[in-house]
Amino acid sequence: MQTDKILETIKMIDEECLDIRTITMGISLLDCCDPDIHVSCRKIEEKICRLAKDLVKTGEDISREYGIPVVNKRISVTPIALLVASSGGDPVEYALTLERCANKLGVNFIGGYSALVQKGYSKGDYELIESIPRALAQTEHVCSSVNIGSTKAGINMDAVRQMGHVVRKSAEITADRNCIGAAKLVVFCNAPEDNPFMAGAFHGVGEGDCVINVGVSGPGVVRAALAKASKEASLDEMADLIKKTAFKITRMGQLVGKEASKRLGVPFGIVDLSLAPTPAVGDSVAYILEELGLQTCGAYGTTACLAMLNDAVKKGGVMATSHVGGLSGAFIPVSEDAGMIHAAQSGCLVLEKLEAMTAVCSVGLDMIVVPGNTSADVIAGMIADEAAIGMVNSKTTAVRVIPAIGYEVGQVLDFGGLLGSGPVMPVNQENNSVFVNRGGRIPAPLQALKN
Repeated sequence: MQTDKILETIKMIDEECLDIRTITMGISLLDCCDPDIHVSCRKIEEKICRLAKDLVKTGEDISREYGIPVVNKRISVTPIALLVASSGGDPVEYALTLERCANKLGVNFIGGYSALVQKGYSKGDYELIESIPRALAQTEHVCSSVNIGSTKAGINMDAVRQMGHVVRKSAEITADRNCIGAAKLVVFCNAPEDNPFMAGAFHGVGEGDCVINVGVSGPGVVRAALAKASKEASLDEMADLIKKTAFKITRMGQLVGKEASKRLGVPFGIVDLSLAPTPAVGDSVAYILEELGLQTCGAYGTTACLAMLNDAVKKGGVMATSHVGGLSGAFIPVSEDAGMIHAAQSGCLVLEKLEAMTAVCSVGLDMIVVPGNTSADVIAGMIADEAAIGMVNSKTTAVRVIPAIGYEVGQVLDFGGLLGSGPVMPVNQENNSVFVNRGGRIPAPLQALKN
C-alpha cells in the first residue's frame, strides 16, 4: 500500500468520523422450534451463546489490530413470530431470552422480535405484534420490526392499523424512559432479509444458518471530500467524487467483514453500503447535501441531491465488494443526524419534505419525534403512505416515529448515544380514521407482475 493512501485512511478515521458501524451476526433459530415455549427458549439461548460467544472480542481485536473503529457488535435472529407459531405461549418469553443472551455476550443490540405479515397473518403473527410494547418495555437490547407490505403482495392495512396502536403504546409504556420503546421499533415495506442495521435487523428465512454482515458508515468522509471540491464543479464531477469515496469506505468494510468471518468460522454475508450518520458534528448526511449547494437541508433541491448521493454511493460501493446487501445508500434519521436536527429546528425540514426524500433514500421516515397527542390512526396513516412509496417504487421504506408522550412541538426528546436527540416536529392531525379502519389489503401494483 502507498504511504499516502495509508495516511488518507488514518485521517478519515481520526478527523472525519469513519467507522465500521456494525458487525452483525445473523443466526437462524428455525431448529430451535418446540411445542414447549420453555424448551424453545433454552435451545435459543444455547445456540446464540455458542455461536456468538467470541463476536464482541473479535470485533474489538480487529478494531485494535487494524486501527479501525468497530462501533457496534450486534445479533439478528429469525423472526420470532415463526417460533411462536410452533410453541404458543406468551411471546415476551422469547424477548426475555434474547435479552439474557445480549447481556451474557455483551452485544449492543439483538434484533428479530419480528413478524412478516405483508400478505396476511399466519399463526403467531398477531400475538407477537400485540406483545411488542411489553417486550420492548421489559428489555434494553431487543429490537423489533414488522413488515406490513411489499411490491409483490400489496399493503396489509389490517396490520397497518394494528401497528399504529402498537407504536403509540410502545411509547406510552416507556414514557418514563423518553419513549425509548418506539425508538426500537420499525415498520417496513419490502424489508430486506440481510439488513445489519438496527432496529430493523432480522435473519431472513432464506439466509444460511449463521452469517456475518457488516454495515459501514462514512458521511463525514464524503462531506470532507466534497468540501475540497471547487464551487464551480459540475454535479457530474461531484457524483464521481462521491463514487470514489464510497469505494474507499466500502473496501474497509469488506476487509473487516472477511476478517471477522475467518476468525469466527462463520460465512461472510454482505456489506451494507449505507451512510449512517451520528449526532457528532460533521458526521451528517444533511451536511453532505449542503456541501452540494443547499443552504439548509430541506430547501428545494434536497430530494434531487439525495437521489444523486444515494445512487453514487451504491455505484462506488458495489465495485468494492462482491456481496452487497441490506439497505445500502443514505440514511436520513432525524434524531441521529446533527444537520437534520438543525434543519428541523429551523423549520426548513418538515415532515412532508422528509416523506418526499424517502422516495430516494435508503429507508424512510426514521427516528422522527412527533407530538405526544398524535393518534394511533395518524401514525397508521404515516405507515400507509411510506409503504405506498416503497410498494410502487420497488424499494425498502420504513417508519420509525416516536410519539413523545407529554411533549409538544418545539420541545426536544433526548435519547443519548447513537440515537441522539430529536425536536418534536409538527404533524398534520386531520382525521383519517375512516380510511385506516377500512382494513383489508391495498392490492399490489402492476410492477408486481414481473415473472
